[in-house]
Amino acid sequence: MNQAPQYKVRVTKDHLVFSAAHFITFNGTICERLHGHNWRVAAELTGPLDENGYVFDFIALRDQLQKTVDALDHRVLLPTHHPMIQVIEENNEVQATFEDRRWVFPREDCILLPVANTTAELIAHWIGQQLLTVIGSHESSQIDLVQIEVEENFGQWAICHLKVP
Repeated sequence: MNQAPQYKVRVTKDHLVFSAAHFITFNGTICERLHGHNWRVAAELTGPLDENGYVFDFIALRDQLQKTVDALDHRVLLPTHHPMIQVIEENNEVQATFEDRRWVFPREDCILLPVANTTAELIAHWIGQQLLTVIGSHESSQIDLVQIEVEENFGQWAICHLKVP
């Protein structure tokens, strides 16, 4: 019984990085201080070969990842679906509150992410969702699985696998 080969493409580049600030909450009531990281991103796509012998075009994958990391670069990442963090936009400012703590930022310095917490895992998931929209727009794409890796600190990676609908 011969099993068909499985193919993957992987993109990780020195320029697929972004510097961004965030804070996370854990154990219900603990909220970190605002701090930043130099995040790195890698993507891997799994699927059959197309008529050109590609799983997916490296350049298209690289370019979409670059657009996504560029949008996050030099920003404050704020979660809009956190049950205890309120994020409010008004008058070109964003206010975030958690219990008795309050932060105010210029709107242009923030990325409001539709996540429950700005963990590396959920940021990886969000980046994967951005990539899925591009993959879906390629009519010949038959990608089965998207893997996004986000390194928040040297040697600390979060990995998200997304099955392609």
